[in-house]
Amino acid sequence: MEWVYIEDLQARIDQEVEIRGWVHNKRSSGKVRFLLLRDGTGILQGTIYSPDKDDPLFHQFDRLTLESSCIMRGRIKAEKRAPGGLEMNISELQIVQVAEVYPITPKEHGTSFLMEHRHLWLRSKKQHAILEIRTELIKAIREFFDGRGFRCLDTPILTPSACEGTTTLFETEYFDQKAYLSQSGQLYNEATAMAFGKVYCFGPTFRAEKSKTRKHLIEFWMVEPEVAFATLKDIKRLGEDLIVSIIQRILESKSHALAVLERDPVPLQNVRTPFPEITYEDALDLLKHKGHSMDFGDDFGAPEETLLSEHFNSPVCVTHFPAKIKAFYMQPAEGRPDLVLGLDVLASEGYGEIIGGGQRIHDPELLEQRIKEHNLPREAYAWYVDLRRYGSVPHSGFGLGVERMLSWLCGIKHIREAIPFPRLLYRIYP
Repeated sequence: MEWVYIEDLQARIDQEVEIRGWVHNKRSSGKVRFLLLRDGTGILQGTIYSPDKDDPLFHQFDRLTLESSCIMRGRIKAEKRAPGGLEMNISELQIVQVAEVYPITPKEHGTSFLMEHRHLWLRSKKQHAILEIRTELIKAIREFFDGRGFRCLDTPILTPSACEGTTTLFETEYFDQKAYLSQSGQLYNEATAMAFGKVYCFGPTFRAEKSKTRKHLIEFWMVEPEVAFATLKDIKRLGEDLIVSIIQRILESKSHALAVLERDPVPLQNVRTPFPEITYEDALDLLKHKGHSMDFGDDFGAPEETLLSEHFNSPVCVTHFPAKIKAFYMQPAEGRPDLVLGLDVLASEGYGEIIGGGQRIHDPELLEQRIKEHNLPREAYAWYVDLRRYGSVPHSGFGLGVERMLSWLCGIKHIREAIPFPRLLYRIYP
């Protein structure tokens, strides 16, 4: 009898198959036993019918506890009342292991308890749906860039220098010198973009931010495209196209998972390009009009991002930020050296920044000046300045955070559920 995954059973109606998985639930009703088995790809209802109360299959069934592992064999049939519309008439039931009393029950559990049991919480229906969408999201991102001729080129996790500022670095020893966990692959992306034209990297990044909010992780995943000759306008369009492409893919292929999460799809269905665009200074005026004043040079926090996204009822692009709140490599705006050609894309529904990027400095003398102004070690960035000495061109890029994007897609309240094992302030277990 062939081992088949539940997601492939539609083509196996009226066939004898074997399903391997874990007990999701079970119940008895007179001469019938119902066993719900999950195998990671779906849930299948198996039934045992016997007029004999001492049927050996009943004894096997009675031994099973929640999350016990077992193998059930039998014939697949269509059954509208069953989960997934299919059912197995069980002819054999093989127990692999009888699980101990499962600690996660249908009752309400506190967040701390669930995080301590994250390794088990992943098996629950909603957590499973979130991570199923995450898998599709990552696939959608890769196919978007691969389909546009981008090369995926890996960048280092261990780096000798900072990218996003020195205050959020994780420092470690690298033999006889210091090294840091990567905050971003961007600087190295700029080098590969000068070799290949358009590239992206995709991997984990680390920020030692002492932020205890629903939008921050210490370790998170980011996709970062970089394009030679691209301007701020070009990279804004690329980011918009990426977001819309992802949304369409998830709505089409993961509607069942969104339904499990009770996610209203309408706000996602309404996302269209081009997104509204507003400068930082205009955003300050808009916030002031809404009774929320900010000084020039203040960065947006969650309340400001929420107000802006609610005003437009759409993702919104904010550009032309004060130079003092952006990284040293940002290209100044023409005629306004106090502003840089930065880009933040804020998700709708108050989910905050999902894209951060902009146009990079391409003049070597200006870059040298910025490195000095930011008190950065010149020797660590010598190679980076070199990129401007040998065929320098305007170039732009951005980073899109996977977990922020996923939180928005799923409509979840806290980013900790958007990654299998979140790393949070003061939490590194399990």
